[in-house]
Amino acid sequence: MTISHHPRDDVLLDLAAGRLAAGPALLASVHARTCPQCGARLRALEAAGGVLLESSPPQPLRADAFARVMERIAAPAAHGVAQAALPPLAVGRSPADPGTAETGRPDWPEGAPWPAGLDGCRFGPWKWIAPGMRWSRLLAPPEAAANVFLLRIGPGRSLPSHTHGGVEWTQVLHGRFHDGHALFGPGDFDAADGSIHHQPVVQGTDDCICLAAVDGRLRFDGLLARLAGSLVGL
Repeated sequence: MTISHHPRDDVLLDLAAGRLAAGPALLASVHARTCPQCGARLRALEAAGGVLLESSPPQPLRADAFARVMERIAAPAAHGVAQAALPPLAVGRSPADPGTAETGRPDWPEGAPWPAGLDGCRFGPWKWIAPGMRWSRLLAPPEAAANVFLLRIGPGRSLPSHTHGGVEWTQVLHGRFHDGHALFGPGDFDAADGSIHHQPVVQGTDDCICLAAVDGRLRFDGLLARLAGSLVGL
């Protein structure tokens, strides 16, 4: 696998420091588990943060600090980036059965591995958006406001032309697409903001499956696309 597009250094730094929002944190974490280069950079940043923390002068704790920590451990989903946002490192594998309520995985291309880093996450079944296009929502996201989903688009199909009201974070899991600016393949990461206007078109003969997190909404050019996007939270 040749990975050409990576998170910026500031994204990895925010991930290491725990400052990255839950949706982007999940995508960046999955990328770091896929990309040896970014995985090494993330570990180095985490180590540097540990050294800085150890060298910092001690600070007095609040009287209820221990109780607050235990409360957060007992109810992680209620506070910031929960454990599900950074699932344990796991070797990718192909699901033995189609997506069901038991597996928490939607139907997956035959022979394609389930992404390393998503074993702690549960997704709903694929739902139709448009011809050749389906999506699957992350169930019980680590933050209530996190908009995280899988997007599956068939060969030769495209996402309607759009720009962004916030940031559209994308991690390619299977297949390839070209958005008019660059080609993105398995393992590639992208963060597109309001300065980017593009139309991702699937390349080759395979479906393209991406893990996506959206801050704000996508701003589609066409009325029908805007209506369809509003129905699924895009």
